[in-house]
Amino acid sequence: MNLSMSINNCSSYFIKKLGLSIASVALLSACGQVSSKDIQSIKIDGSSTVNPITQAIVKYHKIQPSNKQFKEIKIDGEFSGTGGGFKKFCAGETDINAASRPISPEEMQACDKSEVRYIELPIAFDAITLVVNRKNKAIDTLTVVQLKTIWEPKAQVKITHWNQVDSAFPNQPLTLYGPDKKSGTYDYFTQAIMGQEQLSRQDYVFSADDEAIANGVIQDTNALGYFGFAYYQEHKDKLKAVAIDNGQGAMLPSRETVENGQYQPLARPLFIYVNAKKAQENPALEEFVKFYLDKAPELVSKIGYIPLPEEGYHLAKIHFQRLKVGTVFEGKHQTGLTIGDLLRKQAKF
Repeated sequence: MNLSMSINNCSSYFIKKLGLSIASVALLSACGQVSSKDIQSIKIDGSSTVNPITQAIVKYHKIQPSNKQFKEIKIDGEFSGTGGGFKKFCAGETDINAASRPISPEEMQACDKSEVRYIELPIAFDAITLVVNRKNKAIDTLTVVQLKTIWEPKAQVKITHWNQVDSAFPNQPLTLYGPDKKSGTYDYFTQAIMGQEQLSRQDYVFSADDEAIANGVIQDTNALGYFGFAYYQEHKDKLKAVAIDNGQGAMLPSRETVENGQYQPLARPLFIYVNAKKAQENPALEEFVKFYLDKAPELVSKIGYIPLPEEGYHLAKIHFQRLKVGTVFEGKHQTGLTIGDLLRKQAKF
């Protein structure tokens, strides 16, 4: 099918707004006379980590010249976190859920109960990035053991200064920033570092918005925070990435260390999950997902994430074309995945 977003003669103001928010796509309809009956609606929710990719896809979809089947597509987009998004998705309230981790057993059961069949589509790889303030000259590397010391539940109200983590660190307050409990990044980080999802101290500054986490660390010279690699890339002039040592040597997050499997255990795949029935019923949704998979390799790199090899997107397109429902992870939360691991799982699906 053909792409379906029309090009309106909009002002540069709305074009700029488009780059800032998925929801702002709706503003573009104000620039042209589009009948409501001509508008095809798509509802997206989920991960704030994946949100910049989706924003870029939506923006490019809007301005991409093509033969249009529809005059307008309205994208209703939010980011309530991977877990929050799956609640809506498995209730049939959204068409696409962006996810920074695979679907969980509980979410699989919820989808099954509501008879929501989903297509799992990997779109990129990410490196969960630990950051400190740019002015923090003392902290360059943290081991996985030190991260556990900082974030485990028994550290709550006890580990409050850097030198309690390591005597070589300065005697300065330790302020923590991170995602909230609905975040897939929170789930993945706690699983990778603590060995169990949702196992974490709770006396930290949390937010569903990664921008808020970044701004918190930027303003606090004693802070430590974590979020997706793209948010570090966006603010690397004001933040410092911390190398992670899992026993194999200190590794900074980068495209190279993720692609060669060195950045562990915090490298992870990113996904969109598509409601299979709605993709059959809504041609605009089908077209948008195909467009997403076509443009992801190019746009993922520009945003700051790590694109999959061509084979990964090819397999995703085949699975979508065949409406292959289900997950290659079988509800098992796996950390330490490499791009090669993911490709082997996709190939067997």
